[in-house]
Amino acid sequence: MTPRPFKVLGIQQIAIGGLDKTRLQRLWIDMLGLEMTGTFKSERENVDEDICTMGRGATRVEVDLMQPLDPEKKPAVHTTPLNHVGLWIDDLPKAVEWLTAQGVRFAPGGVRKGAAGYDICFLHPKSNEEFPIAGEGVLIELVQAPPDVIAALG
Repeated sequence: MTPRPFKVLGIQQIAIGGLDKTRLQRLWIDMLGLEMTGTFKSERENVDEDICTMGRGATRVEVDLMQPLDPEKKPAVHTTPLNHVGLWIDDLPKAVEWLTAQGVRFAPGGVRKGAAGYDICFLHPKSNEEFPIAGEGVLIELVQAPPDVIAALG
């Protein structure tokens, strides 16, 4: 195996799904005191999302509260309450290239801008014959870390 040309720096986010995000808001914002810092809607991703944060600066962690735009469509952001974990990556293009060469399966969609404005992509939760390594049931988002996060966590 070739040396890994990237580093996982820390947790960027967790995403929590439900049929009605107002119930999630009640816990995460009203009860636990997270700050709502943005929203995101995407027909392609079938999501209506509130972006919340805990902590400050480069070490803050995002908590995304998600509900589907249409519960009958895919992706079904509400069917797994803990929808995915996001990891800060110091060099996303190198990570994708290296992981693909090692047999890691990525979800469709490729590298793209995510809800918070960073480049992202997802590791598929299930492996297949062509790509025998995957998230073992967990959807994992790789997120390009901005310079301040790389400096703080790298």
